[in-house]
Amino acid sequence: MTAPTQQSEYLGVTPPISVAESNPREKEVTVTLMEELRRQNTFESEEEARTREIVLGRVAALVEKFVTKVGLSRGLSESAAAAAGGKIFTFGSYRLGVHGPGSDIDTLCVVPKHVSREDFFDVFEPMLKVLEGVTECSGVPEAYVPIIKSKIDGIPLDFLMARLNLPSIPYDLSLQDDSLLQGLDERCVRSLGGSRQIGEILRLVPNVAVFRDALRCIKLWAQRRAIYSNVNGFLGGVAWALLVARICQLYPNATAGAIVSRFFIIMYQWAWPQPVLLKQIEDGPLQVRVWNPRLYPSDRAHRMPIITPAYPSMCSTHNVTESTQSIMTEEFKRGADIVDKVIIGTAQWSELFSKHDFFHKYRYYLQITASAGDAELQMKWSGTVESRVRQLVMKLEPVETLIRAHPFIKGFDQVSYCLDENEVKAVVQGDISDAVASRKLEGIEGKEGAKTIYTTSFYIGLAIKPKPIGAVGPRRLDISYPTTEFTKMVKMWDKYDEARMGIYVRHIKSSGLPDNVFDIGEKPAKVTQKRVKGKASNLPDLPNKRQRSSQTGSDLSSAKATTESSVSRGPPAFSDSNSKPATQLSLLPEGSPVAGVVKSY
Repeated sequence: MTAPTQQSEYLGVTPPISVAESNPREKEVTVTLMEELRRQNTFESEEEARTREIVLGRVAALVEKFVTKVGLSRGLSESAAAAAGGKIFTFGSYRLGVHGPGSDIDTLCVVPKHVSREDFFDVFEPMLKVLEGVTECSGVPEAYVPIIKSKIDGIPLDFLMARLNLPSIPYDLSLQDDSLLQGLDERCVRSLGGSRQIGEILRLVPNVAVFRDALRCIKLWAQRRAIYSNVNGFLGGVAWALLVARICQLYPNATAGAIVSRFFIIMYQWAWPQPVLLKQIEDGPLQVRVWNPRLYPSDRAHRMPIITPAYPSMCSTHNVTESTQSIMTEEFKRGADIVDKVIIGTAQWSELFSKHDFFHKYRYYLQITASAGDAELQMKWSGTVESRVRQLVMKLEPVETLIRAHPFIKGFDQVSYCLDENEVKAVVQGDISDAVASRKLEGIEGKEGAKTIYTTSFYIGLAIKPKPIGAVGPRRLDISYPTTEFTKMVKMWDKYDEARMGIYVRHIKSSGLPDNVFDIGEKPAKVTQKRVKGKASNLPDLPNKRQRSSQTGSDLSSAKATTESSVSRGPPAFSDSNSKPATQLSLLPEGSPVAGVVKSY
């Protein structure tokens, strides 16, 4: 598939850097890249692909049946109700053609004007629940983009709905027509956005097959390196697709291996905040905001603007912070170095996809634990907390003695079966003992005072500046204000219930990280290393060398844990384990609270 040309017969806002075909070596490494992607299990089986097609066919028929049912309830004749149509469009990784085994299918249900959003949840959701093969079905009507999550024949699907200002939905409807947006509410415009953006991306790349192969590589790399997460300040799927598409525009006749090589080189050297655009930003028929840094100060503040091509154009990377930008820049450099070695034959593609070292990289971490006594409630509460972690990162970044606040891209869920209030209190503070972690449900059945607690813990790695040469006396790293403000902010959620939910923030050393953040056999053994008397390090607390124990240094005084709405007394600080006791950072003990709410469920 080749996209139509624009301007002087090229795609993009500038001419290509090179229209030459890839050299023989680049073609060779493209072959080895595709072999490695298959070894990495990034392609689904033919059987799963057929199942997806069958499921989508059944869903398409169900949407038409849903529209007909609502039409009849609105007083339409049988023929008019049946002719009203109803159509599904896919978007996300499935529409891009880069989905893998077990990936969900983002599905947009487009309906005529007599079908309301309430009908989507009151009529379509019950119809979906009784569809053969459905094992999961849960609507979230209050979401920013209202959604129904389901699983049909083992295939996860996320359903959105867009109600067009049309009496019926034609079978040949194209969502790329901007006039369709007229008269729609904001939620419908947002729901249409995903499919419209993907359609425009595919139209604006010179070779869709090359684009897909290169994007599959970059997607796997970003996931393995823990930088694939829009909500946590990194890049999401659309942003990564836009970056790869731009490189394809600059090298329209290159192979996938060559595109990947150019991707890392160009992205490492990109002059941010210069935006990445696939085409010039266009005006449209709506009175809606379009990305414009000359007009809007908040748009000027975007650190890595990657702009969506379909109207209304928006910045897909507004969540990027100073810390996450620096992390991604380092990863671009690492990728460029590895791929350069692959090209000259001194490295393998598998090295590009090696797992991140987040839980080995820092000496100190913040652990943010969201808790509740109900599974469904915890799903919503932990999602709310996760969406705010980026705000905590931004509040930490100005702290003088911090180099970086590095958020991890996902939370770690755990169900704990507690025998008494002491165990409950420890669990909601993120301190889950081996006994509690190994206990099963039957271990608490019939026991008075026993409770089931659901927790999700999120982590931020803290890189601390080195101690200035010649400096004497203790240093203090005060993060009580940003963490206290964070807990206040998450509790402002309109559905927050202090009696049923908990939020707790504490600092822990790398040696105190729980087992569930590591793969089996990955957690480093504790090693005690004798300190050389009188020697102090002026290196920043960045990489956590496995051979060095993070337990070195003098014992620290104990501190009381915060309870209820209280906040720890005194400024929380962290010790420099490289420094001798006389010059260590002023510190609370490992696991000390920074801010928190401890609940009795």
